[in-house]
Amino acid sequence: MHHQDIAVDVVLDIYQRILRIRRFEEAVGLLFRQGQLPGFVHLYIGEEAVAAGVCAALTDEDTIISTHRGHGHVIAKGGDIKRMMAELFGKATGYCKGKGGSMHIADFDIGMLGAIGIVGGGLPIAVGAGLSAWYSNSNRVSVCFFGDGAANEGSFHESLNLASTLALPVIFVCENNQYGEFTPAQNAMNITDIADRAAGYGIPGLVADGADAFEIYRVTAAAVERARAGAGPTLIEAKTHRRGGHAEGEEAFLAGQTYRDEAETAEAQAKDPLLLLHNYVSENKILPANQLETLDSNITQAVAEAVEAARNSPDPALESLFEDLWL
Repeated sequence: MHHQDIAVDVVLDIYQRILRIRRFEEAVGLLFRQGQLPGFVHLYIGEEAVAAGVCAALTDEDTIISTHRGHGHVIAKGGDIKRMMAELFGKATGYCKGKGGSMHIADFDIGMLGAIGIVGGGLPIAVGAGLSAWYSNSNRVSVCFFGDGAANEGSFHESLNLASTLALPVIFVCENNQYGEFTPAQNAMNITDIADRAAGYGIPGLVADGADAFEIYRVTAAAVERARAGAGPTLIEAKTHRRGGHAEGEEAFLAGQTYRDEAETAEAQAKDPLLLLHNYVSENKILPANQLETLDSNITQAVAEAVEAARNSPDPALESLFEDLWL
């Protein structure tokens, strides 16, 4: 892990994105355990370096598409945590006016085209965004986040094939956290690296350390440059870990059963992207310890204010039931 080729302001930008995601997700996890949030939430804790590294290499005009585990992607792209928290509470002030919840947040103004709860459902949409960018002769790049489970869906293969055939400006980012819900990836595919599948479509396939935000930033920046130059898509496989379960509260229906390998769980704890980057920034004196503490305090306070604002926000009005719908 090193930043010699990365500007200090970019290092600090990445650090703040990771820290903001972590503090938001910690608050959401606590709120869910307290029974204050409707529906299920899928936390991004442990995978923050991927979203932060990718989005730091993008512009505001570039677009992303997310998954059921999407809070980190929204925040990394510049999402408003107050509107996010209000949406998780089901309030009218939320991103989707309280109708979408955790798995459906979108903000077109920042290039966040939406979170898709259907596994593999975002891949064709990202290709559509890439096609739009190509057709309108814009310089935009489209990024699709998806998991190891989605890499076994037909939409994955169809999307990579079309994007590569038309040389579209799409970057496919597979967040391989080694489990599709409760099934180990090794039980669902006969390969070690999903990136190997890129060869079948004639595009680059790269494996990156999902705990190293600098490495993620570098490979994304190279893929962005390639896409903008008209050379087509790239498949990036980020090897990562989710610190927690597939969804918060899963213990209730697992009935005491465990499904994760103990060694993998230990590695997930050890390769904490926030801890690794915090130590790096500290040890390399990129920011003094007191400023790091102030930064953390400010972000923690902002999350607390978002929670309070969400609690005090109005519920959606009954007459809004049929608004914003295709009927």
